[in-house]
Amino acid sequence: MSSRFTQYILIAMVLGIAMGTIVFNYFPDSRAEIAADVNLIAMLFLRLIKMIIAPLVFATLVGGIAHMGSGAKLGRIFAKTMGWFVSASFVSLLLGLVMVNLLQPGANFPGTLPDKAQSTGLPVSAFSIEKFLTHLIPTSIADAMAQNEILQIVVFAVFFAVALGAMPERAKPIMSLIDDLAHIMLKVTGYVMLFAPLAVWAAIMATVSKNGLGVLWKLIVFMGGFYLSLLILWGILVVVGFIVIGPRYSHLLRLIREPLMIAFSTASSEAAYPKTLEGLNRFGASSRISAFVLPLGYSFNLDGTMMYCTFASIFIAQTYHIEMSVGTQLAMLATLMITSKGVAGVPRASLVVIASTLAQFNIPEAGLLMIMGIDTFLDMGRSATNVIGNSLATAVVAKWEGELKAEHELGPDDAVPQDAVPGAVMAGH
Repeated sequence: MSSRFTQYILIAMVLGIAMGTIVFNYFPDSRAEIAADVNLIAMLFLRLIKMIIAPLVFATLVGGIAHMGSGAKLGRIFAKTMGWFVSASFVSLLLGLVMVNLLQPGANFPGTLPDKAQSTGLPVSAFSIEKFLTHLIPTSIADAMAQNEILQIVVFAVFFAVALGAMPERAKPIMSLIDDLAHIMLKVTGYVMLFAPLAVWAAIMATVSKNGLGVLWKLIVFMGGFYLSLLILWGILVVVGFIVIGPRYSHLLRLIREPLMIAFSTASSEAAYPKTLEGLNRFGASSRISAFVLPLGYSFNLDGTMMYCTFASIFIAQTYHIEMSVGTQLAMLATLMITSKGVAGVPRASLVVIASTLAQFNIPEAGLLMIMGIDTFLDMGRSATNVIGNSLATAVVAKWEGELKAEHELGPDDAVPQDAVPGAVMAGH
């Protein structure tokens, strides 16, 4: 089934590109309407994903933490996780900075530059450290789940799980209920993922129908440089994976190819969350580790997005012929390291981070208008990279904690059966 599912995704991507190109070239008057109609299918799929993520994250995370034992162990895992996230973010930001200086995609830019006074319409004022900290704590868990605020759900789940672990006898009925909820949500996830190939076809077709592939040529140097940088980042992540985990890391790469393709084609890391979680559990990572690290990664470990922030920021400076010393660029890197962690819940987060950073360094925010038209195509690569980064982080933390099953401990299909995942969480295996 897994190999067939991968084939269905690939076929859907090819069909989407072909049919989108036909619509763009032969139905110019109605391509916007067709794209909107087709995109409705992809939007419905993403809504289905959003529908299951909150209860899935809550059930698996609470079960995992409640069986971790002492609060010291939770603190140790959190420290290792955040240490990895900060290191990975720094490497990603630095790589983007190095590559954009080597490739110089903004030098001698052939297009017309937007007027410096033009507004991008991005909610730059939505970002501040104060707003991030207040956003971190939910005023209501019901509201956090309704808004699908993963970070807020994680915060509440940690408190809830620690309280459960502190009173094991009284918590038994609740733990049994959470166990059942986790089983049910994994079953629901299986049903939702059946629609993934259709959603992939719709997302690709809508994007190509509306924009055409020709729009890419206008910024081919920028896009080419960015995707080359992403490939190098992928290479670094893969090498680190083999160093820390060993040769079996190749098995994890095979297990996450489906969420990779889903993230790439829908330009949404969130859409790949259920399949990524499943792949990590099949790889042998402890369910309680993956249920803890992966949701945190969606707020703090977006490697592709990090690299894009420095790459795009310096690109815009280059197009406006703004000279930036090495010291200034490193200061920008440090600024992005901080600001990028404070945009949980802000729409179009990467663009908002870049816009707020540009203003601090007297670079025209209007420069973003050049790349906003192709942002979907760029977001495809960013989203897929985020999946690789978060799956690696989870596997590494599981390895460090001694909670990565050896290959001989896995089942005959080299997988932890999906129905066994919640049970494994609750049993503390």
